[in-house]
Amino acid sequence: MPRFTREQFQLVLLRRMADHHPELVDDALRELGATHADLREAHRNWQARLRSRTHPGGAQRYRITLGVPEREVRRQVGDLVCTALQWPLPLWPDLRFEVLCAPGGQAVWNEWLVRAPGAAPPALEDVADLAPWSCVVEDVVRAFPPTEPLPPDAPSRARLAFTAPVTGERLVAHFTWGLLQYVADR
Repeated sequence: MPRFTREQFQLVLLRRMADHHPELVDDALRELGATHADLREAHRNWQARLRSRTHPGGAQRYRITLGVPEREVRRQVGDLVCTALQWPLPLWPDLRFEVLCAPGGQAVWNEWLVRAPGAAPPALEDVADLAPWSCVVEDVVRAFPPTEPLPPDAPSRARLAFTAPVTGERLVAHFTWGLLQYVADR
């Protein structure tokens, strides 16, 4: 298989985000100098890698595509010690793409965008501050406790229930690759 670049990987992430905010994806494509055809081709090539019997899986798949991680952190999850690998992506300079791996790196448990170490999270004081692409899952968890993770409604998506601080209304924040897409009533 031909080499898959960091730029193409960003297009893969954008492909899923286009379901909710095609206008933001169009802006990102212009910034990358890419087209919708490039986005579709990157998605097709990534899917071929995921389904290939010969292309490496687990954490190695991301190391081949994104290079050496900027950061590798050991993280305790219950009784297991796992590894979080993080890479910068030019489209989201204050975020990192994180892959959470089982011990040994053969299985990937989670993959999404997280706040970069040292990057200031956005000021989230009310639901009105939750603009599309403004924050990641952990930002909402910190700003609106207590939160409740809900089962994802599709691959690469996450949902988080929380209570609006002013109205007391129960809401659900919807994320794609860990990046906020929209907030809806529960």
